[in-house]
Amino acid sequence: MPDVHPKPILLRFAIGLLGYSLLVVLWGAYVRASFSGDGCGDHWPLCHGVVLPHAPDTKMVIELAHRVTSGLAWLGAVLLPWLAFRHGAAGSPVRRAALLGLLFMTTEALVGAAIVILRKVANDISVARGYWMAAHLINTFLLLAALVAAVYFASWPTARRRAGSGQASWPFVWGVFLMLMTGTTGAVTALGDTLFPAETFEAAFAQEWSPGAHPFLRLRVFHPISALLTAGWVAYVGATRVEEPTQRAPARLVVALAVVQVGMGFANMLLLAPVWMQLLHLAVADALLMSFVWLALAALYPVTESPTELSLGGAAAS
Repeated sequence: MPDVHPKPILLRFAIGLLGYSLLVVLWGAYVRASFSGDGCGDHWPLCHGVVLPHAPDTKMVIELAHRVTSGLAWLGAVLLPWLAFRHGAAGSPVRRAALLGLLFMTTEALVGAAIVILRKVANDISVARGYWMAAHLINTFLLLAALVAAVYFASWPTARRRAGSGQASWPFVWGVFLMLMTGTTGAVTALGDTLFPAETFEAAFAQEWSPGAHPFLRLRVFHPISALLTAGWVAYVGATRVEEPTQRAPARLVVALAVVQVGMGFANMLLLAPVWMQLLHLAVADALLMSFVWLALAALYPVTESPTELSLGGAAAS
């Protein structure tokens, strides 16, 4: 009989990689907000054609630090499937989740490389940069979702898809889709806030509605509407899709984070999107996505045994 209990090393590693990847994502946002994306020129993976530049300036250090931490995250994503196949039971969804994590970590690196090589960084205001930012955001969300799934299935190794759950999955599918769409408009809006800063709220409002407004600024109007619709939907799902005890905590967290995210969005507009608020806003958006994915997994892949003592629910092993 295969061992159906997760090995502590697999669960610990999956949790650690998820947390570390979230920090790398936030640092990447800081690279954009600090205009440091061209710190290494258009060279990748080298920095100005060398491994370690001599006497690097601040922008170079910020960009190089992001590359190093991203590289370590990719190595972690390579190790995760190895651990999943070594310690996960045959047929366990944790193996597929780990492979998806590696796939999206690799595409994350490739998208980042393309952005640097094509010089869609720093002060570039081309519309094409907006598309690259949207692609980067979508890939990041998919990466975090895959890593959340790896943690979930490492925590609950006997979880299997509920029979006849196809219809029940649609509220979650729509929720993830809406978060992806809202995230892309948010990423481009944040780019516009960085490239076209305003000194007052009134000036920012005038920027949005001026006849020749840049497309990045136009999205300031549509992003709040999209965010409100998305927050309302995921909060509704979180408030109504609770059928088992394992769904209660993530459902409550989804509702709370949806409310907090809306409040932070308005605060971000009123404060004229300072860098620290942009990072906090992104962190809560990532947390909302991860909580919603966890809730979806708990609903579609119900638990059939007690979790390991290391599970996120904190329950003791059976």
